[in-house]
Amino acid sequence: MKQIRNTLYVTIEDSWVHKDGETITIHKDHKKIGQFPVHMIGELVCFGYGISVSPQLVEHCAKEKVTVSYLDGMGKFLARLQGPTQGNVLLRRAQYRLADDQASAVNIARCCVAAKIQNQRSILLRHLRNHAGCEGESQIRDALQKMEISLDTARKCSDMVSLRGIEGAAAEEYFSVFDYLILVPGPDFRFHKRSRRPPMDRINALLSYAYSILALDMRSALEAVGLDPYVGYLHVERPGRPALALDLQEEFRAPIADRLVLSLVNLRQVSASGFAVKPNGEVEMSDDTRKTFLTAWQKRKREEIMHPFFDENMETGLVYLAQARLLAKHMRGELDYYPAFLWR
Repeated sequence: MKQIRNTLYVTIEDSWVHKDGETITIHKDHKKIGQFPVHMIGELVCFGYGISVSPQLVEHCAKEKVTVSYLDGMGKFLARLQGPTQGNVLLRRAQYRLADDQASAVNIARCCVAAKIQNQRSILLRHLRNHAGCEGESQIRDALQKMEISLDTARKCSDMVSLRGIEGAAAEEYFSVFDYLILVPGPDFRFHKRSRRPPMDRINALLSYAYSILALDMRSALEAVGLDPYVGYLHVERPGRPALALDLQEEFRAPIADRLVLSLVNLRQVSASGFAVKPNGEVEMSDDTRKTFLTAWQKRKREEIMHPFFDENMETGLVYLAQARLLAKHMRGELDYYPAFLWR
């Protein structure tokens, strides 16, 4: 299995990122902020506005297979620069054929949805095990029962529209009790419901940011094995929307993104003062909070996690790549189904 190259996140607005020999160098106000060897970097991600990347560095990154991505301060994807497309045309043609076949598309989407619901249930079950007699225990158990019904229904579903409805209903049950998983007292980190665009509380701001980074990682994993991240199965295809990356993201939302957000809040690694509330109620993270989050995200990608299909431990960042390869195997006809990731 290949090793993960680091992702370099540049969060300093109005900074200048350029090539200096075989390194990526960052300057702001004529002062050097940092310098990193190119061969250690797999992706350069620029967060925020006013970050300039030199043409020489862009060219060098393309040659060294380093992707350059741009996201706004909220984590919304803006643009992506990369070298020649990886992979072979036969795999992509197989991917497109499956996308055009309703039964095959539902089979893949069903695996993603079932894994997502199961992983969300695992988050709730682990909370009950670790916090016996906790606040909201009866509500969590009620949500678990309803999600189990959704899980059973999803496994038998053969219609894409119905499957999307099942996934949405299970997610609503999951987030209806999410606030009970937050152990920090007081009103600062309370969670009432999922709000995306824009996030209307601190937890939603963290979740949206986490999901944006996760989608970026999934897109890179799919491209690494030669798949087209824009042609998916569960998510409706739209111009500029990485539907397949969003499909595979579903199974990782709870065990990777949600767990990290809960850990940062419950361990008090982020504080209420690290967020700004705008006049319209939108909540935005400060630069320091984003840095804290990205540092924890990079650390989490290095942690080992059990892969249920291979029955072995591997770095979390490599699990994304493993799932992309398993999906490619299914598309080639080497596997009868797509074995979505189930968190243990």
